[in-house]
Amino acid sequence: MHNAIRSLAAAVVTFAAASAHAAPAPEFAGIDNWINSAPLSMQQLRGKVVLVDFWTYDCINCQHVLPYVKGWHDKYKDQGLVVVGVHTPEYGFERNLNNLKTAVQRNAITFPVAQDNRYVTWTAYNNQFWPAFYLVDKKGEVVYTHFGEGDYAQTEATIRKLLAQR
Repeated sequence: MHNAIRSLAAAVVTFAAASAHAAPAPEFAGIDNWINSAPLSMQQLRGKVVLVDFWTYDCINCQHVLPYVKGWHDKYKDQGLVVVGVHTPEYGFERNLNNLKTAVQRNAITFPVAQDNRYVTWTAYNNQFWPAFYLVDKKGEVVYTHFGEGDYAQTEATIRKLLAQR
């Protein structure tokens, strides 16, 4: 158990160090369906701050962060924040579009949700965690990441900072 925790911590530290320099945000690729939106691209979102939230509806940690994600969407959408929930299923039943639509409705999610059943966008981001946040600045570069629960104040402060940039 301790080795697994150390390995996870080392992976997070390694990724954080690697992402200290901005990198272009990968496109939304291999998306099976879009809920609450027409298909989106990073190119068309240029000039906006984008929170890419990798989640899956049956993950308890994802359920714990959802009120924060919804709150940021509601609070900052009129200031230029676009939240995109990339739903990447852990279990087979989460791949079912009707199940996903039911979960989106049950959780009153109003921001765009991309169904990434084949893990194409997940892989493009080199993601390994649920939940995972990737903040993309107005130039289209990933400038902040956070994995798991917590650090909500830091994430929100980064959103505000990015929205304030020209």
